[in-house]
Amino acid sequence: MAGHGSETYFVIGEGLLVESGEGRAAAPLATAAQAPAPPFRFTRMGPKGTQLGEPNRKKIAGAMTAGGGGFGPIPAGFTYLGQFIDHDLTFDKTSVALGQNVSPSQLLQGRSPALDLDSLYGAGPQDPGSAKFYKDDRHLKMGKTEAVGGISAKAGFDLPRATTGPGKAVVPDKRNDENLAVAQTHLAFPRFHNRVVDGLPSTTPAAQRFALARESVVKHYQWMIRHDFLPRICQPSVVDDVFDNGRKAFEVGAAPTHVPTMPIEFSVAAFRFGHSMIRREYAWNKEFPDDQGTLDLLFAFTGTSGFLGQGSKLPSNWIADWRRLYDFEADAGRADLKAPAGQFNRARRIDTLLVNPLANLPRGSFGGPASDEGTARANLAFRNLTRAKMVKLATGQRMVTFLTNKGVGVTALTNAQIRNGDGGADLGGLTQTQRKAFVENTPLWFYVLREAELNNGRLKGVGARIVAETFHRAMEGSQHSIVRDPAWRPSLGPDSTTFRMAHLLLFAFEGKKTLLAPLG
Repeated sequence: MAGHGSETYFVIGEGLLVESGEGRAAAPLATAAQAPAPPFRFTRMGPKGTQLGEPNRKKIAGAMTAGGGGFGPIPAGFTYLGQFIDHDLTFDKTSVALGQNVSPSQLLQGRSPALDLDSLYGAGPQDPGSAKFYKDDRHLKMGKTEAVGGISAKAGFDLPRATTGPGKAVVPDKRNDENLAVAQTHLAFPRFHNRVVDGLPSTTPAAQRFALARESVVKHYQWMIRHDFLPRICQPSVVDDVFDNGRKAFEVGAAPTHVPTMPIEFSVAAFRFGHSMIRREYAWNKEFPDDQGTLDLLFAFTGTSGFLGQGSKLPSNWIADWRRLYDFEADAGRADLKAPAGQFNRARRIDTLLVNPLANLPRGSFGGPASDEGTARANLAFRNLTRAKMVKLATGQRMVTFLTNKGVGVTALTNAQIRNGDGGADLGGLTQTQRKAFVENTPLWFYVLREAELNNGRLKGVGARIVAETFHRAMEGSQHSIVRDPAWRPSLGPDSTTFRMAHLLLFAFEGKKTLLAPLG
């Protein structure tokens, strides 16, 4: 999958599916027999589905990005943590030492659909192609911001960047610099890793320090996803069922150490729920409070989408104030790290509405030609719906039947629920014929969002099951795995069972307000 632009999917048994022409149709580049399997492989969990025509998709996309909607209970930081996790799971043709073609055994250390933070580590400090991500044989690089407006340059608060050109981030996955919120999220992980390295016993042999630190970081990361991230976005009972009783629909019976594949139902539909959580603006920090941190500016101050406001480093006045994105008081008992009054950001409710800036994405964020800007091709909802057509993705209705046949108890949405929802996208602009086709063959992405919309903004049914099972398999197949090592417990949180994203940030930033909110 090449960035967020013209994407390709090698689906096992079907060959390479790619956008043809201007991306408006699906075309297999090669059959499975003709083309060698690339290192990153997709699978189809369920059946193929009936697809909607372009006029219908354009109207649905317009309804989804018309504005409106409200906020949910989830702190806004989890929106971009989800994006960071997605980039860890899904392959980008970014060149990391191992190259684009590696053996299955090497995939456990390279780019793979597993939760092993290869988007952070590349292939490790000893690999020639990944050495550029490292300060030495065990520490990851971090960058320095640029002084601006009386705020000094600050080391460790920007991604490491190329010293020539427009300041592209030197990280294994370039997508982690496509908006400032995901870029600052990525930056928290080198800080976390470096502190873990420095905290190892002095008796630890130098040759083992990196490997031991990485294992600790990955397992804490997985624990945080399992016990903090997933229960916030999915019905907790579904997550518990999958992790306690195993998978019923995806790679059932797979050898635990075999390289996982990525179900297109997850990548193209279910895990795109996060698009609905994105706000139009944020109370970003002391310099940009009261919703002055607009989504457009969060794109502008990156090296991928906006070239850092025409600079080459992040200006110091754009450093994140983590207190405004995560609830340290509720999640970690740190009342001293409560956001200033009226400045805490909650994510938008997970539903069928996206903020309308997403109706016209900047070209740098989706990789398309300049001619796409200002057209339906720049509408994120239309892009998602078109991508599903490209791979002939199952409809929501067909996934309900598939999961039911696998023994998963899923309650289907009624036609009225699909049509009317609960304060989400208004489908009144569709013709009667279009509306009938839509409620009978609902695009899976929309179906998953409608399920959440009718469940107080939390995935349930089809969406929760696809997400939970994909995460379980991704953890199981990782080089380091809390699924394969069920006795493992976190050691960097308040006790042996608790480690949330707030605790990861506290550890990474030494628990100091001056580092979590360096602008005050």
